[in-house]
Amino acid sequence: MTRVSDTEQEPLEVLIVDDQELVRGGLRRILRRRDGFHISECSDGDEALAAVAAQTPDVVLMDLRMKRVGGIEATRMLRARGAEPPVLVLTTFDDDQLLSGALRAGAAGFLLKDSPAEDLIRAVRTVAAGGSWLDPAVTGRVLTTYRTTAPAVSPSVTAGELTGREHEVLALIGRGRANSEIAHALGISEVTVKSHVGHIFGKLGLRDRAAAIVYAFDHGVVSPGQSKV
Repeated sequence: MTRVSDTEQEPLEVLIVDDQELVRGGLRRILRRRDGFHISECSDGDEALAAVAAQTPDVVLMDLRMKRVGGIEATRMLRARGAEPPVLVLTTFDDDQLLSGALRAGAAGFLLKDSPAEDLIRAVRTVAAGGSWLDPAVTGRVLTTYRTTAPAVSPSVTAGELTGREHEVLALIGRGRANSEIAHALGISEVTVKSHVGHIFGKLGLRDRAAAIVYAFDHGVVSPGQSKV
């Protein structure tokens, strides 16, 4: 993974978007500078675009329910501006509709706020490195909701018609692996992984990694028990 926390590399830049000061304070205490994180923050979704432009974070931690602009709309606005930075949704609500809506808006994953601190740290690092993170406590239900509410996709080929290597890459995407982890697992370069990912998305008509995860679960490429998280 890139920019992990050690003494020789820069800290991960994390932008917290949450309208509760107590929550932001708690996240700051977990994602500490000495552990490889640098924190910036804003207090509502309507401030997210300006904060991203000013801070250029590696990952955005986005609350779902805020007073002025919620996390789904803020995520949608960020994605409309480009692919970076990835958004990891944090919420106290295990609301399947909200969480599936966050995936449709382009979030790289979601985590419940009552998750252990270790899971938060792992999730931030995974998403910052280009992977996805789906909280196992609600993943099955959220994927079901996502499948029933997302627009139908008409792929030009099926998963069975991908090349062998593309199928391996799709399986690892389905398990939440980042490009660097896929490269290591398959013994290939990250550039080659990116090329395979582009071909997979193009062939299957997929917009992003979250959609690829849903596709992988839907078509038996991976099963919930195989998920990284």
